[in-house]
Amino acid sequence: MIEAPALYVGGVTHRRSIAPKYFFRYRYAAFLFDVDDLPALDARSRLFAYNRRGLISLHDQDYGPRDGTPLRPWIDSVLAERGLDTADGRVLLLTVPRVLNHAFNPLSVWFCLDRDEQPRAVLCEVHNTFGEVYGYLLHQDGAPMPFPIRSQATKVFHVSPFLPVDGEYRFRLSALTESLAVAIGYHGEEGRRLSAVQTGERRPLTDGQLLRILGRLPPPGLRALVGIHWQALKIYLRGGRFHSKPEPPKELVG
Repeated sequence: MIEAPALYVGGVTHRRSIAPKYFFRYRYAAFLFDVDDLPALDARSRLFAYNRRGLISLHDQDYGPRDGTPLRPWIDSVLAERGLDTADGRVLLLTVPRVLNHAFNPLSVWFCLDRDEQPRAVLCEVHNTFGEVYGYLLHQDGAPMPFPIRSQATKVFHVSPFLPVDGEYRFRLSALTESLAVAIGYHGEEGRRLSAVQTGERRPLTDGQLLRILGRLPPPGLRALVGIHWQALKIYLRGGRFHSKPEPPKELVG
Protein backbone atom coordinates (compact mmCIF):
# COMPACT_ATOMS: atom_id res chain seq x y z
CA MET A 1 0.00 0.00 0.00
CA ILE A 2 1.33 3.42 -0.97
CA GLU A 3 2.14 5.45 2.14
CA ALA A 4 0.26 8.73 2.43
CA PRO A 5 0.52 11.36 3.73
CA ALA A 6 4.20 11.80 3.02
CA LEU A 7 6.78 14.38 2.04
CA TYR A 8 9.08 14.16 -0.97
CA VAL A 9 12.11 16.38 -0.50
CA GLY A 10 14.43 16.97 -3.43
CA GLY A 11 14.59 19.34 -6.35
CA VAL A 12 13.22 20.47 -9.70
CA THR A 13 15.29 20.86 -12.85
CA HIS A 14 14.39 22.65 -16.08
CA ARG A 15 16.35 22.31 -19.31
CA ARG A 16 15.42 24.33 -22.38
CA SER A 17 16.80 22.64 -25.51
CA ILE A 18 15.95 25.32 -28.05
CA ALA A 19 17.52 28.77 -28.32
CA PRO A 20 18.07 30.49 -26.03
CA LYS A 21 19.09 27.39 -24.12
CA TYR A 22 19.25 27.28 -20.34
CA PHE A 23 19.37 24.93 -17.38
CA PHE A 24 18.49 25.57 -13.76
CA ARG A 25 17.72 23.61 -10.62
CA TYR A 26 16.18 24.54 -7.29
CA ARG A 27 15.39 22.69 -4.08
CA TYR A 28 11.78 21.66 -3.66
CA ALA A 29 9.48 19.78 -1.32
CA ALA A 30 6.19 18.23 -2.41
CA PHE A 31 3.43 16.71 -0.31
CA LEU A 32 1.52 13.50 -0.99
CA PHE A 33 -2.01 13.43 0.46
CA ASP A 34 -4.84 10.92 0.49
CA VAL A 35 -7.74 13.25 -0.35
CA ASP A 36 -10.10 11.24 1.86
CA ASP A 37 -7.74 11.59 4.85
CA LEU A 38 -7.45 15.36 4.82
CA PRO A 39 -9.96 16.07 7.63
CA ALA A 40 -8.31 13.43 9.86
CA LEU A 41 -4.85 14.84 9.08
CA ASP A 42 -6.10 18.27 10.12
CA ALA A 43 -7.35 16.82 13.41
CA ARG A 44 -4.10 15.08 14.34
CA SER A 45 -1.56 17.68 13.18
CA ARG A 46 -0.80 20.95 14.95
CA LEU A 47 0.76 22.53 11.84
CA PHE A 48 -1.50 21.36 9.01
CA ALA A 49 -4.97 22.78 8.37
CA TYR A 50 -7.63 21.72 5.87
CA ASN A 51 -9.93 24.38 4.40
CA ARG A 52 -8.91 26.90 7.04
CA ARG A 53 -5.93 29.14 7.72
CA GLY A 54 -2.81 27.59 9.18
CA LEU A 55 0.96 27.54 8.91
CA ILE A 56 0.52 24.88 6.23
CA SER A 57 -2.95 24.47 4.76
CA LEU A 58 -4.69 22.81 1.86
CA HIS A 59 -7.87 24.34 0.45
CA ASP A 60 -10.31 22.70 -1.96
CA GLN A 61 -10.67 26.04 -3.76
CA ASP A 62 -7.06 25.81 -5.02
CA TYR A 63 -7.80 22.74 -7.17
CA GLY A 64 -10.16 21.51 -9.86
CA PRO A 65 -12.86 24.12 -10.57
CA ARG A 66 -11.40 26.25 -7.74
CA ASP A 67 -14.82 27.08 -6.34
CA GLY A 68 -14.50 25.10 -3.12
CA THR A 69 -16.01 21.92 -4.56
CA PRO A 70 -14.92 18.96 -2.38
CA LEU A 71 -12.00 17.21 -4.03
CA ARG A 72 -13.10 13.57 -4.01
CA PRO A 73 -16.58 14.05 -5.49
CA TRP A 74 -15.09 16.34 -8.15
CA ILE A 75 -12.38 13.95 -9.36
CA ASP A 76 -14.84 11.03 -9.24
CA SER A 77 -17.20 12.99 -11.48
CA VAL A 78 -14.39 13.81 -13.91
CA LEU A 79 -13.55 10.10 -14.22
CA ALA A 80 -17.19 9.04 -14.46
CA GLU A 81 -17.83 11.47 -17.33
CA ARG A 82 -15.12 9.62 -19.26
CA GLY A 83 -16.29 6.15 -18.37
CA LEU A 84 -13.41 5.51 -15.97
CA ASP A 85 -13.94 3.60 -12.73
CA THR A 86 -11.45 3.21 -9.88
CA ALA A 87 -13.74 0.81 -7.98
CA ASP A 88 -13.65 3.01 -4.87
CA GLY A 89 -9.88 3.02 -4.69
CA ARG A 90 -7.88 5.83 -3.16
CA VAL A 91 -7.04 9.17 -4.76
CA LEU A 92 -3.61 10.54 -3.89
CA LEU A 93 -2.68 14.16 -4.58
CA LEU A 94 0.96 15.18 -5.08
CA THR A 95 1.08 18.94 -4.58
CA VAL A 96 2.33 21.84 -2.51
CA PRO A 97 -0.24 23.22 -0.04
CA ARG A 98 -0.35 26.81 1.10
CA VAL A 99 2.49 27.95 3.32
CA LEU A 100 1.60 31.05 5.34
CA ASN A 101 -1.52 31.17 3.14
CA HIS A 102 0.49 31.37 -0.11
CA ALA A 103 0.43 28.67 -2.77
CA PHE A 104 1.57 28.27 -6.35
CA ASN A 105 1.69 24.85 -7.99
CA PRO A 106 3.13 24.64 -11.50
CA LEU A 107 2.03 21.00 -11.41
CA SER A 108 -0.19 18.96 -9.12
CA VAL A 109 -0.64 15.26 -9.86
CA TRP A 110 -3.74 13.25 -8.93
CA PHE A 111 -3.13 9.48 -8.79
CA CYS A 112 -6.47 7.67 -9.07
CA LEU A 113 -5.93 4.13 -7.78
CA ASP A 114 -8.09 1.03 -7.84
CA ARG A 115 -8.55 -1.32 -4.91
CA ASP A 116 -5.32 -3.11 -5.84
CA GLU A 117 -3.44 0.22 -5.59
CA GLN A 118 -2.91 0.30 -9.36
CA PRO A 119 -3.37 3.64 -11.12
CA ARG A 120 -6.38 3.72 -13.43
CA ALA A 121 -5.98 7.40 -14.28
CA VAL A 122 -3.60 10.25 -13.54
CA LEU A 123 -4.59 13.90 -13.73
CA CYS A 124 -1.71 16.32 -14.30
CA GLU A 125 -3.10 19.70 -13.24
CA VAL A 126 -1.02 22.54 -14.66
CA HIS A 127 -1.17 26.09 -13.29
CA ASN A 128 0.30 29.07 -15.12
CA THR A 129 1.32 32.41 -13.66
CA PHE A 130 -1.81 34.08 -15.10
CA GLY A 131 -4.05 32.33 -12.58
CA GLU A 132 -5.32 29.76 -15.08
CA VAL A 133 -5.40 25.98 -14.74
CA TYR A 134 -5.84 22.99 -17.03
CA GLY A 135 -5.74 19.25 -16.38
CA TYR A 136 -4.24 16.64 -18.70
CA LEU A 137 -6.01 13.35 -17.90
CA LEU A 138 -3.83 10.31 -18.61
CA HIS A 139 -5.44 6.87 -18.84
CA GLN A 140 -5.62 3.66 -20.85
CA ASP A 141 -9.40 3.44 -21.27
CA GLY A 142 -9.81 2.09 -17.74
CA ALA A 143 -7.00 -0.49 -17.84
CA PRO A 144 -4.39 -0.46 -15.06
CA MET A 145 -1.38 1.79 -15.67
CA PRO A 146 1.66 0.05 -14.19
CA PHE A 147 4.49 2.15 -12.81
CA PRO A 148 6.51 3.77 -14.22
CA ILE A 149 3.63 5.45 -16.03
CA ARG A 150 4.43 6.63 -19.55
CA SER A 151 1.92 8.70 -21.47
CA GLN A 152 1.58 11.70 -23.75
CA ALA A 153 -0.85 14.53 -24.42
CA THR A 154 -1.19 17.31 -26.97
CA LYS A 155 -0.29 20.70 -25.50
CA VAL A 156 -3.39 22.94 -25.47
CA PHE A 157 -2.70 25.23 -22.50
CA HIS A 158 -0.48 28.33 -22.40
CA VAL A 159 2.24 28.16 -19.76
CA SER A 160 5.27 30.20 -20.84
CA PRO A 161 5.23 33.30 -23.08
CA PHE A 162 8.45 31.98 -24.63
CA LEU A 163 6.96 28.70 -25.83
CA PRO A 164 4.11 28.13 -28.31
CA VAL A 165 0.88 26.24 -27.65
CA ASP A 166 1.51 23.28 -29.94
CA GLY A 167 3.45 20.03 -29.86
CA GLU A 168 3.04 17.40 -27.16
CA TYR A 169 3.98 16.54 -23.62
CA ARG A 170 5.54 13.20 -22.78
CA PHE A 171 5.06 12.13 -19.19
CA ARG A 172 6.99 9.63 -17.09
CA LEU A 173 5.93 9.12 -13.48
CA SER A 174 7.75 6.77 -11.14
CA ALA A 175 6.15 4.65 -8.45
CA LEU A 176 5.38 6.44 -5.18
CA THR A 177 7.98 4.57 -3.17
CA GLU A 178 11.03 5.78 -1.22
CA SER A 179 12.07 7.86 -4.23
CA LEU A 180 9.99 9.89 -6.64
CA ALA A 181 10.61 11.14 -10.18
CA VAL A 182 8.08 13.05 -12.28
CA ALA A 183 9.47 13.90 -15.70
CA ILE A 184 7.77 15.89 -18.45
CA GLY A 185 9.29 16.41 -21.87
CA TYR A 186 7.82 19.01 -24.21
CA HIS A 187 8.37 18.15 -27.89
CA GLY A 188 7.70 19.94 -31.16
CA GLU A 189 8.47 19.31 -34.82
CA GLU A 190 12.13 20.14 -34.20
CA GLY A 191 12.43 17.67 -31.33
CA ARG A 192 12.56 18.24 -27.60
CA ARG A 193 12.01 21.84 -26.57
CA LEU A 194 11.99 21.57 -22.81
CA SER A 195 12.27 18.99 -20.07
CA ALA A 196 11.26 19.37 -16.44
CA VAL A 197 12.01 16.79 -13.76
CA GLN A 198 10.89 16.73 -10.14
CA THR A 199 12.67 14.31 -7.83
CA GLY A 200 12.44 13.62 -4.13
CA GLU A 201 13.13 11.25 -1.27
CA ARG A 202 10.20 10.26 0.92
CA ARG A 203 9.96 11.39 4.51
CA PRO A 204 7.11 11.04 7.00
CA LEU A 205 4.73 13.96 7.16
CA THR A 206 4.99 14.81 10.84
CA ASP A 207 4.95 18.14 12.64
CA GLY A 208 8.65 17.77 13.44
CA GLN A 209 9.50 17.05 9.80
CA LEU A 210 7.42 20.00 8.65
CA LEU A 211 9.31 22.35 10.97
CA ARG A 212 12.64 21.05 9.69
CA ILE A 213 11.59 21.48 6.06
CA LEU A 214 10.28 25.00 6.62
CA GLY A 215 13.47 25.94 8.43
CA ARG A 216 15.68 24.83 5.57
CA LEU A 217 13.65 25.73 2.48
CA PRO A 218 11.78 28.84 1.39
CA PRO A 219 8.05 28.22 0.86
CA PRO A 220 8.05 25.84 -2.15
CA GLY A 221 5.25 27.62 -4.00
CA LEU A 222 6.92 31.02 -3.62
CA ARG A 223 10.27 29.54 -4.62
CA ALA A 224 8.75 28.12 -7.81
CA LEU A 225 7.00 31.39 -8.69
CA VAL A 226 10.12 33.51 -8.19
CA GLY A 227 12.22 31.00 -10.13
CA ILE A 228 9.85 30.99 -13.08
CA HIS A 229 9.85 34.78 -13.39
CA TRP A 230 13.62 35.02 -12.96
CA GLN A 231 14.24 32.48 -15.72
CA ALA A 232 11.69 34.20 -17.97
CA LEU A 233 13.57 37.46 -17.57
CA LYS A 234 16.85 35.80 -18.56
CA ILE A 235 15.24 34.21 -21.63
CA TYR A 236 13.84 37.60 -22.63
CA LEU A 237 17.23 39.27 -22.26
CA ARG A 238 18.79 36.55 -24.41
CA GLY A 239 16.34 37.21 -27.22
CA GLY A 240 13.68 34.59 -26.61
CA ARG A 241 10.74 34.76 -28.99
CA PHE A 242 7.58 36.06 -27.33
CA HIS A 243 4.24 34.28 -27.86
CA SER A 244 1.01 36.09 -27.00
CA LYS A 245 -1.26 34.36 -24.53
CA PRO A 246 -4.29 32.73 -26.19
CA GLU A 247 -7.61 32.14 -24.49
CA PRO A 248 -7.46 29.13 -22.18
CA PRO A 249 -9.36 25.95 -23.07
CA LYS A 250 -13.07 26.07 -22.22
CA GLU A 251 -12.87 22.72 -20.46
CA LEU A 252 -10.92 22.30 -17.21
CA VAL A 253 -9.81 18.76 -18.09
CA GLY A 254 -8.95 17.19 -21.40
